[in-house]
Amino acid sequence: MNLTEQMLKLARQGKAASRQLATLTADEKNQCLAAMAEALEKNAGAIKEANARDMEAAAEHGLSAAMLDRLKLDDKRIAGMAKGLRDVTALPDPVGKVLEQRVRPNGLKLEKVSTPIGVIVIIYESRPNVTVDAAGLCFKSGNAVILRGGREALESNRAIAQTMAEAARQAGGRFPEHAIQLITATDREAIPVLLSLTQYIDLCMPRGGENLIRTVADCSKVPVIKHYKGVCHVFVDAEADLTMAAGIALNAKLQRPAVCNAMETLLVDAAIAVDFLPRIAPQLAAKKVELRCDEAALAQLAAWKAELRLKPASEQDYFTEYNDYILNVRIVRGVDAAIEHINYYGSSHSDSIVTANEARARKFLAAVDSAAVYWNASTRFTDGAEFGMGAEIGISTDKIGARGPMGLEELTSYKWMGIGSGQVRS
Repeated sequence: MNLTEQMLKLARQGKAASRQLATLTADEKNQCLAAMAEALEKNAGAIKEANARDMEAAAEHGLSAAMLDRLKLDDKRIAGMAKGLRDVTALPDPVGKVLEQRVRPNGLKLEKVSTPIGVIVIIYESRPNVTVDAAGLCFKSGNAVILRGGREALESNRAIAQTMAEAARQAGGRFPEHAIQLITATDREAIPVLLSLTQYIDLCMPRGGENLIRTVADCSKVPVIKHYKGVCHVFVDAEADLTMAAGIALNAKLQRPAVCNAMETLLVDAAIAVDFLPRIAPQLAAKKVELRCDEAALAQLAAWKAELRLKPASEQDYFTEYNDYILNVRIVRGVDAAIEHINYYGSSHSDSIVTANEARARKFLAAVDSAAVYWNASTRFTDGAEFGMGAEIGISTDKIGARGPMGLEELTSYKWMGIGSGQVRS
């Protein structure tokens, strides 16, 4: 079977499964999800063995420490994946909700009702937990899913997908055989072929680096929900509590630098830069963070030259998502300058202001054109689980359709149902 035939088979199987999924009850879906969560924990040993093979190969191919961290699975992360599934199970079923009702003058009753989208292709890199989140959320929302992870995580993803599908089948009920499918072909041409099958595939959601997402968006003939990159900012205002600001900025950068909601640029008001930057310098130095600074920031950090890795920032640096221990630092004059910088250099993902001045905070929240904006909180909260969605399938920076963390409701469409008593149009 050649590549085109393989992709066509997956697409047809997905479409057939989606028709069955649309008829499952909430109880049937929840029973399957509960079984999946339990199976992940029971099969943690086998999943870690598969992951160890991926980790060994990835290290041999020179993946960075940050990327290896994204790939690694341990007992804590597997337990977290299972918990995510249980959280999704506990959420209300998003399918079949009556979103709007109206009765026309002729007595025709109209209902706008939420429905599954159909067949969704998820393309992602490195993080095997995405396999669980994507499969669980798509299943709960009544969608068949076709998963394409990075080749660096193939063994991990295969073990996870097989564990979930087998557990759901054994749970009984009407689990569609091909509700969860994994592309195992590593040929790059698989994606353009699959995304040309518009009669079977309804939506594509790529998760990963900017190059991956642009490549997918350029080749796809089906709709694509995009998140090109996460160039996130924290702005420390002149009226910020500097202890709070230090905690937020350090968390936004250091807690997990390889994720899309990590801070890439720190903006500091000129009025407090001399007091604030020395507060965070020791922690940045301890983590060996490379700081790419404008001239003003370089001058303020000169005393830390021996401990810090300092470089002048280039124009391109401000557009860059590093996913690493690299941070841009720029000193600006006031909230307007911060807003201007973010709206020009940012990626419309997640941005935060730290300030005690409510008027400035409200201005920032209104004027920054991003999917998530924060006042006195870390950008690291842009996450489906943190938003109470149970899990997420991605972060959309698009403006049409879903925006921000995509949970169950964002994975549904709707249809209009008309209930009449013999009405005809004159």
